[in-house]
Amino acid sequence: MESEAESKYVRQSGGKGQYGHVRLKLKPKERGSGFEFIDEIKGGAIPKEFIKPTEKGIIEALDKGIVAGYPMVDIEVTLYDGSFHEVDSSEFAFKIAGSMAVQDGAKKAKPVILEPIMKTEVITPEAFFGTVISDLSSRRGKIEETKERMGMKILDAMVPLSEMFGYATALRSLTEGRASFTMEFNKYEIVPNNVSQQIIEGKVK
Repeated sequence: MESEAESKYVRQSGGKGQYGHVRLKLKPKERGSGFEFIDEIKGGAIPKEFIKPTEKGIIEALDKGIVAGYPMVDIEVTLYDGSFHEVDSSEFAFKIAGSMAVQDGAKKAKPVILEPIMKTEVITPEAFFGTVISDLSSRRGKIEETKERMGMKILDAMVPLSEMFGYATALRSLTEGRASFTMEFNKYEIVPNNVSQQIIEGKVK
């Protein structure tokens, strides 16, 4: 969902202070389209020399991650307003303000965790067919198609990469070493709520 955020970074310590103030709009983009920064500052509300530092602060915050420390992708961030101080404003202050604002806005936007999904093909003797399907299902796999070739059963499935660690050993054990598999990246999908909660709790701990 779309959101807006505002952050003002102000520090005063005797001598020259720090001042940076930004207003951002955040909008989700199509899956796989990446990050986009849009500068919509008008009338010199923020001087040109502070735009790039603001963008840098935004990018660094997104790379560090908003949810469970994972980088945030496929998002459009628009810098549309803000203010500066003739003496106290600096690149550093605007970088911090940009970082703080995008973190706040991203949390409001209710981000989700994505996971890589692997297109997986398993070739197995018919005797182990049911066992292989059950195991893939336990790994949150979705069976797309089953067929036969030269007396062997072939399963095409979509399985989260996180569930495929150790699969070669497991498959060997389940089929007495008589099955084989291949997998390749297919797409990213939203992690189910119960799984994402476990991920977040694990990161917090």
